[in-house]
Amino acid sequence: MAGVRRCSKTACGRPAVATLTYVYSDSTAVLGPLATYAEPHCYDLCADHADRLTAPRGWEVVRLAPEHEAAGPSHDDLVALADAVREAARPRPEADPAVGRGESAALEVGRRGHLRVLRDPAR
Repeated sequence: MAGVRRCSKTACGRPAVATLTYVYSDSTAVLGPLATYAEPHCYDLCADHADRLTAPRGWEVVRLAPEHEAAGPSHDDLVALADAVREAARPRPEADPAVGRGESAALEVGRRGHLRVLRDPAR
């Protein structure tokens, strides 16, 4: 269970379900669903701490996800994964890779960094 992120509050070991971000320029605390990756200036909170969140005087709290629930894979995620596996397994036709990208079948004459010099095939 090393992949489960925990609440950022001291002495709280419950799993995190929401991410808190402060927008100092707007005096706003934004509480949203758990971020995909842990960010250095964001705080992961468990359901109890997310529900009891208060902001400093004069600040506004914006709650993007009123219900704090652990997000699991949705039907759309599973369908997208199945489509990606089918696409990867599909045999590819042996064709000129330049033509597949909408380019003409030009010959590469030289390179400089990420730039290529191509010869016009019509000449």
